[in-house]
Amino acid sequence: MPTLPLTLTRRSLLRGAAACGALPFLPAAAASSLQEFTLTPRRASAPLAGGQHPRTAVWAYNGTVPGPQIRARQGERIRIKVENALEVDTTLHCHGIRLPNAMDGVPHLTQAPIQPGTAFTYEFDLPDAGTYWYHPHLDSAEQVGRGLSGALIVEEREPIEVDRDVVWVLSDWRLEADAQISDDFKNMHDMSHNGRVGNTVTVNGEVRESFEVRAGERVRLRLINAANARIFALSFNGHRPTIIALDGQPVAPHEPEGGRVVLGPGMRADLVLDMTGKPGERHQVVDGFYRGLGYRLLDLAYAGTALREKPHSHPVVLPPNTMPEPDLGSAERHEVILNGGMMGQMMMGARGMGGGGMMAMMRGGRMWFINGVAAEGHTMRPMLTLARGRTCVLALSNETMWWHPMHLHGHSFRVVSRNGAATRQREWQDTVLLPPRERAEIAFVADNPGDWMFHCHVLEHQESGMMGVIRVA
Repeated sequence: MPTLPLTLTRRSLLRGAAACGALPFLPAAAASSLQEFTLTPRRASAPLAGGQHPRTAVWAYNGTVPGPQIRARQGERIRIKVENALEVDTTLHCHGIRLPNAMDGVPHLTQAPIQPGTAFTYEFDLPDAGTYWYHPHLDSAEQVGRGLSGALIVEEREPIEVDRDVVWVLSDWRLEADAQISDDFKNMHDMSHNGRVGNTVTVNGEVRESFEVRAGERVRLRLINAANARIFALSFNGHRPTIIALDGQPVAPHEPEGGRVVLGPGMRADLVLDMTGKPGERHQVVDGFYRGLGYRLLDLAYAGTALREKPHSHPVVLPPNTMPEPDLGSAERHEVILNGGMMGQMMMGARGMGGGGMMAMMRGGRMWFINGVAAEGHTMRPMLTLARGRTCVLALSNETMWWHPMHLHGHSFRVVSRNGAATRQREWQDTVLLPPRERAEIAFVADNPGDWMFHCHVLEHQESGMMGVIRVA
């Protein structure tokens, strides 16, 4: 274990950990087609730093970090009652689920905030299988940064055959020397640069040395990036993971480019990981996204006896979900330009703003722009109004010096091109990661009516302006 103080060094950057996915949160009552759950956000404590370090004061659903793992099956209906035991307002957003607008959890836009001591019930059908997650959408940089998030898994009607189905919720934390969360939320540096990157990474809320496996085992590993701003690039040394889904949506099974599974905040990936090592071996899982700051997340630790001689070879292709296919020939096209932030011509980001006006915006916490507009709060005039049922192509241009995972509520989209070249997988996603100075085109059928958020999932970028509303009417 690294010793405190937990500063951003290779040594303190997280000898992260993993556990087998938490057991499913058992419903209080269940009918054949309705699953019911209760989530209570409240103050709690968790052993985030591990070892002999003090427990960390957190905000948590039902007292655990991450919150209870919710599992249901495709086609079922789900009911989640949120009872707010915090001293501040909150909401619940089920990230990636194509649900009715009124259930989307965006404060003031789709619902009134859930005030302290009150409750709100979310109820919706689950049209698509996949790996999703939940978190607040009110003051989310702080509320997520203090621990409010959890996995939401929608199982296929006929899942693929594996030995274990495991969830790793990846989070990072900015901890002080006493293992407490730093209170420096929304400082100008984080908001104008790459967001709140922490100094301690956990997997399912723990820092541990290893994840125990057996030779010959086949694991379905569901990765969820629940961090405020950290981008992960995981390499499974000595192993060849196969990606079978991105952001919950099936994709043609393939090995990740360069052997690294890259996930921006809010993004997910389902892997099939065949344990081809030998009993007693240890193989590192390494996060190498940030140059010069690579670290060992954990070891795959092989038990002394094998499960079988070699992993089985059952098919790993997932059945398709229910998204309508975009018709690119009849699509309406829109340009979306991302601007702002430090080192990226921020002074030229807003329409009609001189330097003095820009500095005033900075002091007011508005530092990022979509098409020249910096959002204030969640209620704003739509940046686009789309006809229901029409195919839309958004050409996204990142004109900043920072990475942006752009997330669209209520829909999934195909990533059809990057920098003018067609994508190999044409993957369905709900969050597309845009590198600095690069461009991507996404396509979707605007079939879900309502006002939907479109924003950067670096939560500090979202809260300082990089957010808009897309209306489907």
